[in-house]
Amino acid sequence: MQENANNFNHLVEIITKLRQPGGCPWDQKQTVESFRPYLLEEMHELFEALDLEDQNHIKEELGDLLFQIIFLSNLFEEQGVFTIAEVLETISAKMIRRHPHVFSDTKIISEKELRRNWNKIKAQENKDQKREKKCIFAYPKSLPALFRAQRVSGRAVASGFEWPDINGVFEKLYEEIDELKEALFSGNQQDIEEEIGDMLFTMVNISRKAGFEAETTLQCSTEKFIRRFTKMTKLSEENGIPIEEIDICAMQKLWEEAKKSE
Repeated sequence: MQENANNFNHLVEIITKLRQPGGCPWDQKQTVESFRPYLLEEMHELFEALDLEDQNHIKEELGDLLFQIIFLSNLFEEQGVFTIAEVLETISAKMIRRHPHVFSDTKIISEKELRRNWNKIKAQENKDQKREKKCIFAYPKSLPALFRAQRVSGRAVASGFEWPDINGVFEKLYEEIDELKEALFSGNQQDIEEEIGDMLFTMVNISRKAGFEAETTLQCSTEKFIRRFTKMTKLSEENGIPIEEIDICAMQKLWEEAKKSE
């Protein structure tokens, strides 16, 4: 524990020095607004490292993200808004408060009860701090669309809004497919866009019911497509013809070859 504290304090000291006179010109000119894109970028780099399951890369990206968080906290500390110590104190107090089943005598017998108690504590926190009551679906719009859709869907399920089994979701999917076909035939662009969204949202529910993250499954499928299309392009070039110059029938044959080669 002492080693962790020492390393944390050392990183805080490094960031402080970077911002001081004689430090780094790039770090010195950063503001809360200018720093936001870098925070988002580091989050996605961590996600990529997690997907690759590269332990050293994950360790490095966790460090990069921690640097971003402390740097941002330091910007607010320089403005006299709050200190890094207060950030740590706030999150520690919150976690203890929201886990009474761990840090007090409260008994929780199911995950459903755990969620209900968590939301009850959050609501009381907002009331105590006189915050405006948030919608139960207060997930940031900046989240990846599939990820946000699954969180919204999961939150609705926590309130009891759920299909009895996955067959019900498939019935909804077939309904959405029919409605999309109808919209496409009508040519109404607004209806087409809406029905595509409805179908995607239903697919998110199928992914959730099956126990998978829709965001991750689509990323995997996208990577698979890239891998196969790249192989297909290589096969076409080996035949002396650029991929752009062959017809769709030839492409489909090369696609099947690419699939078999995996």
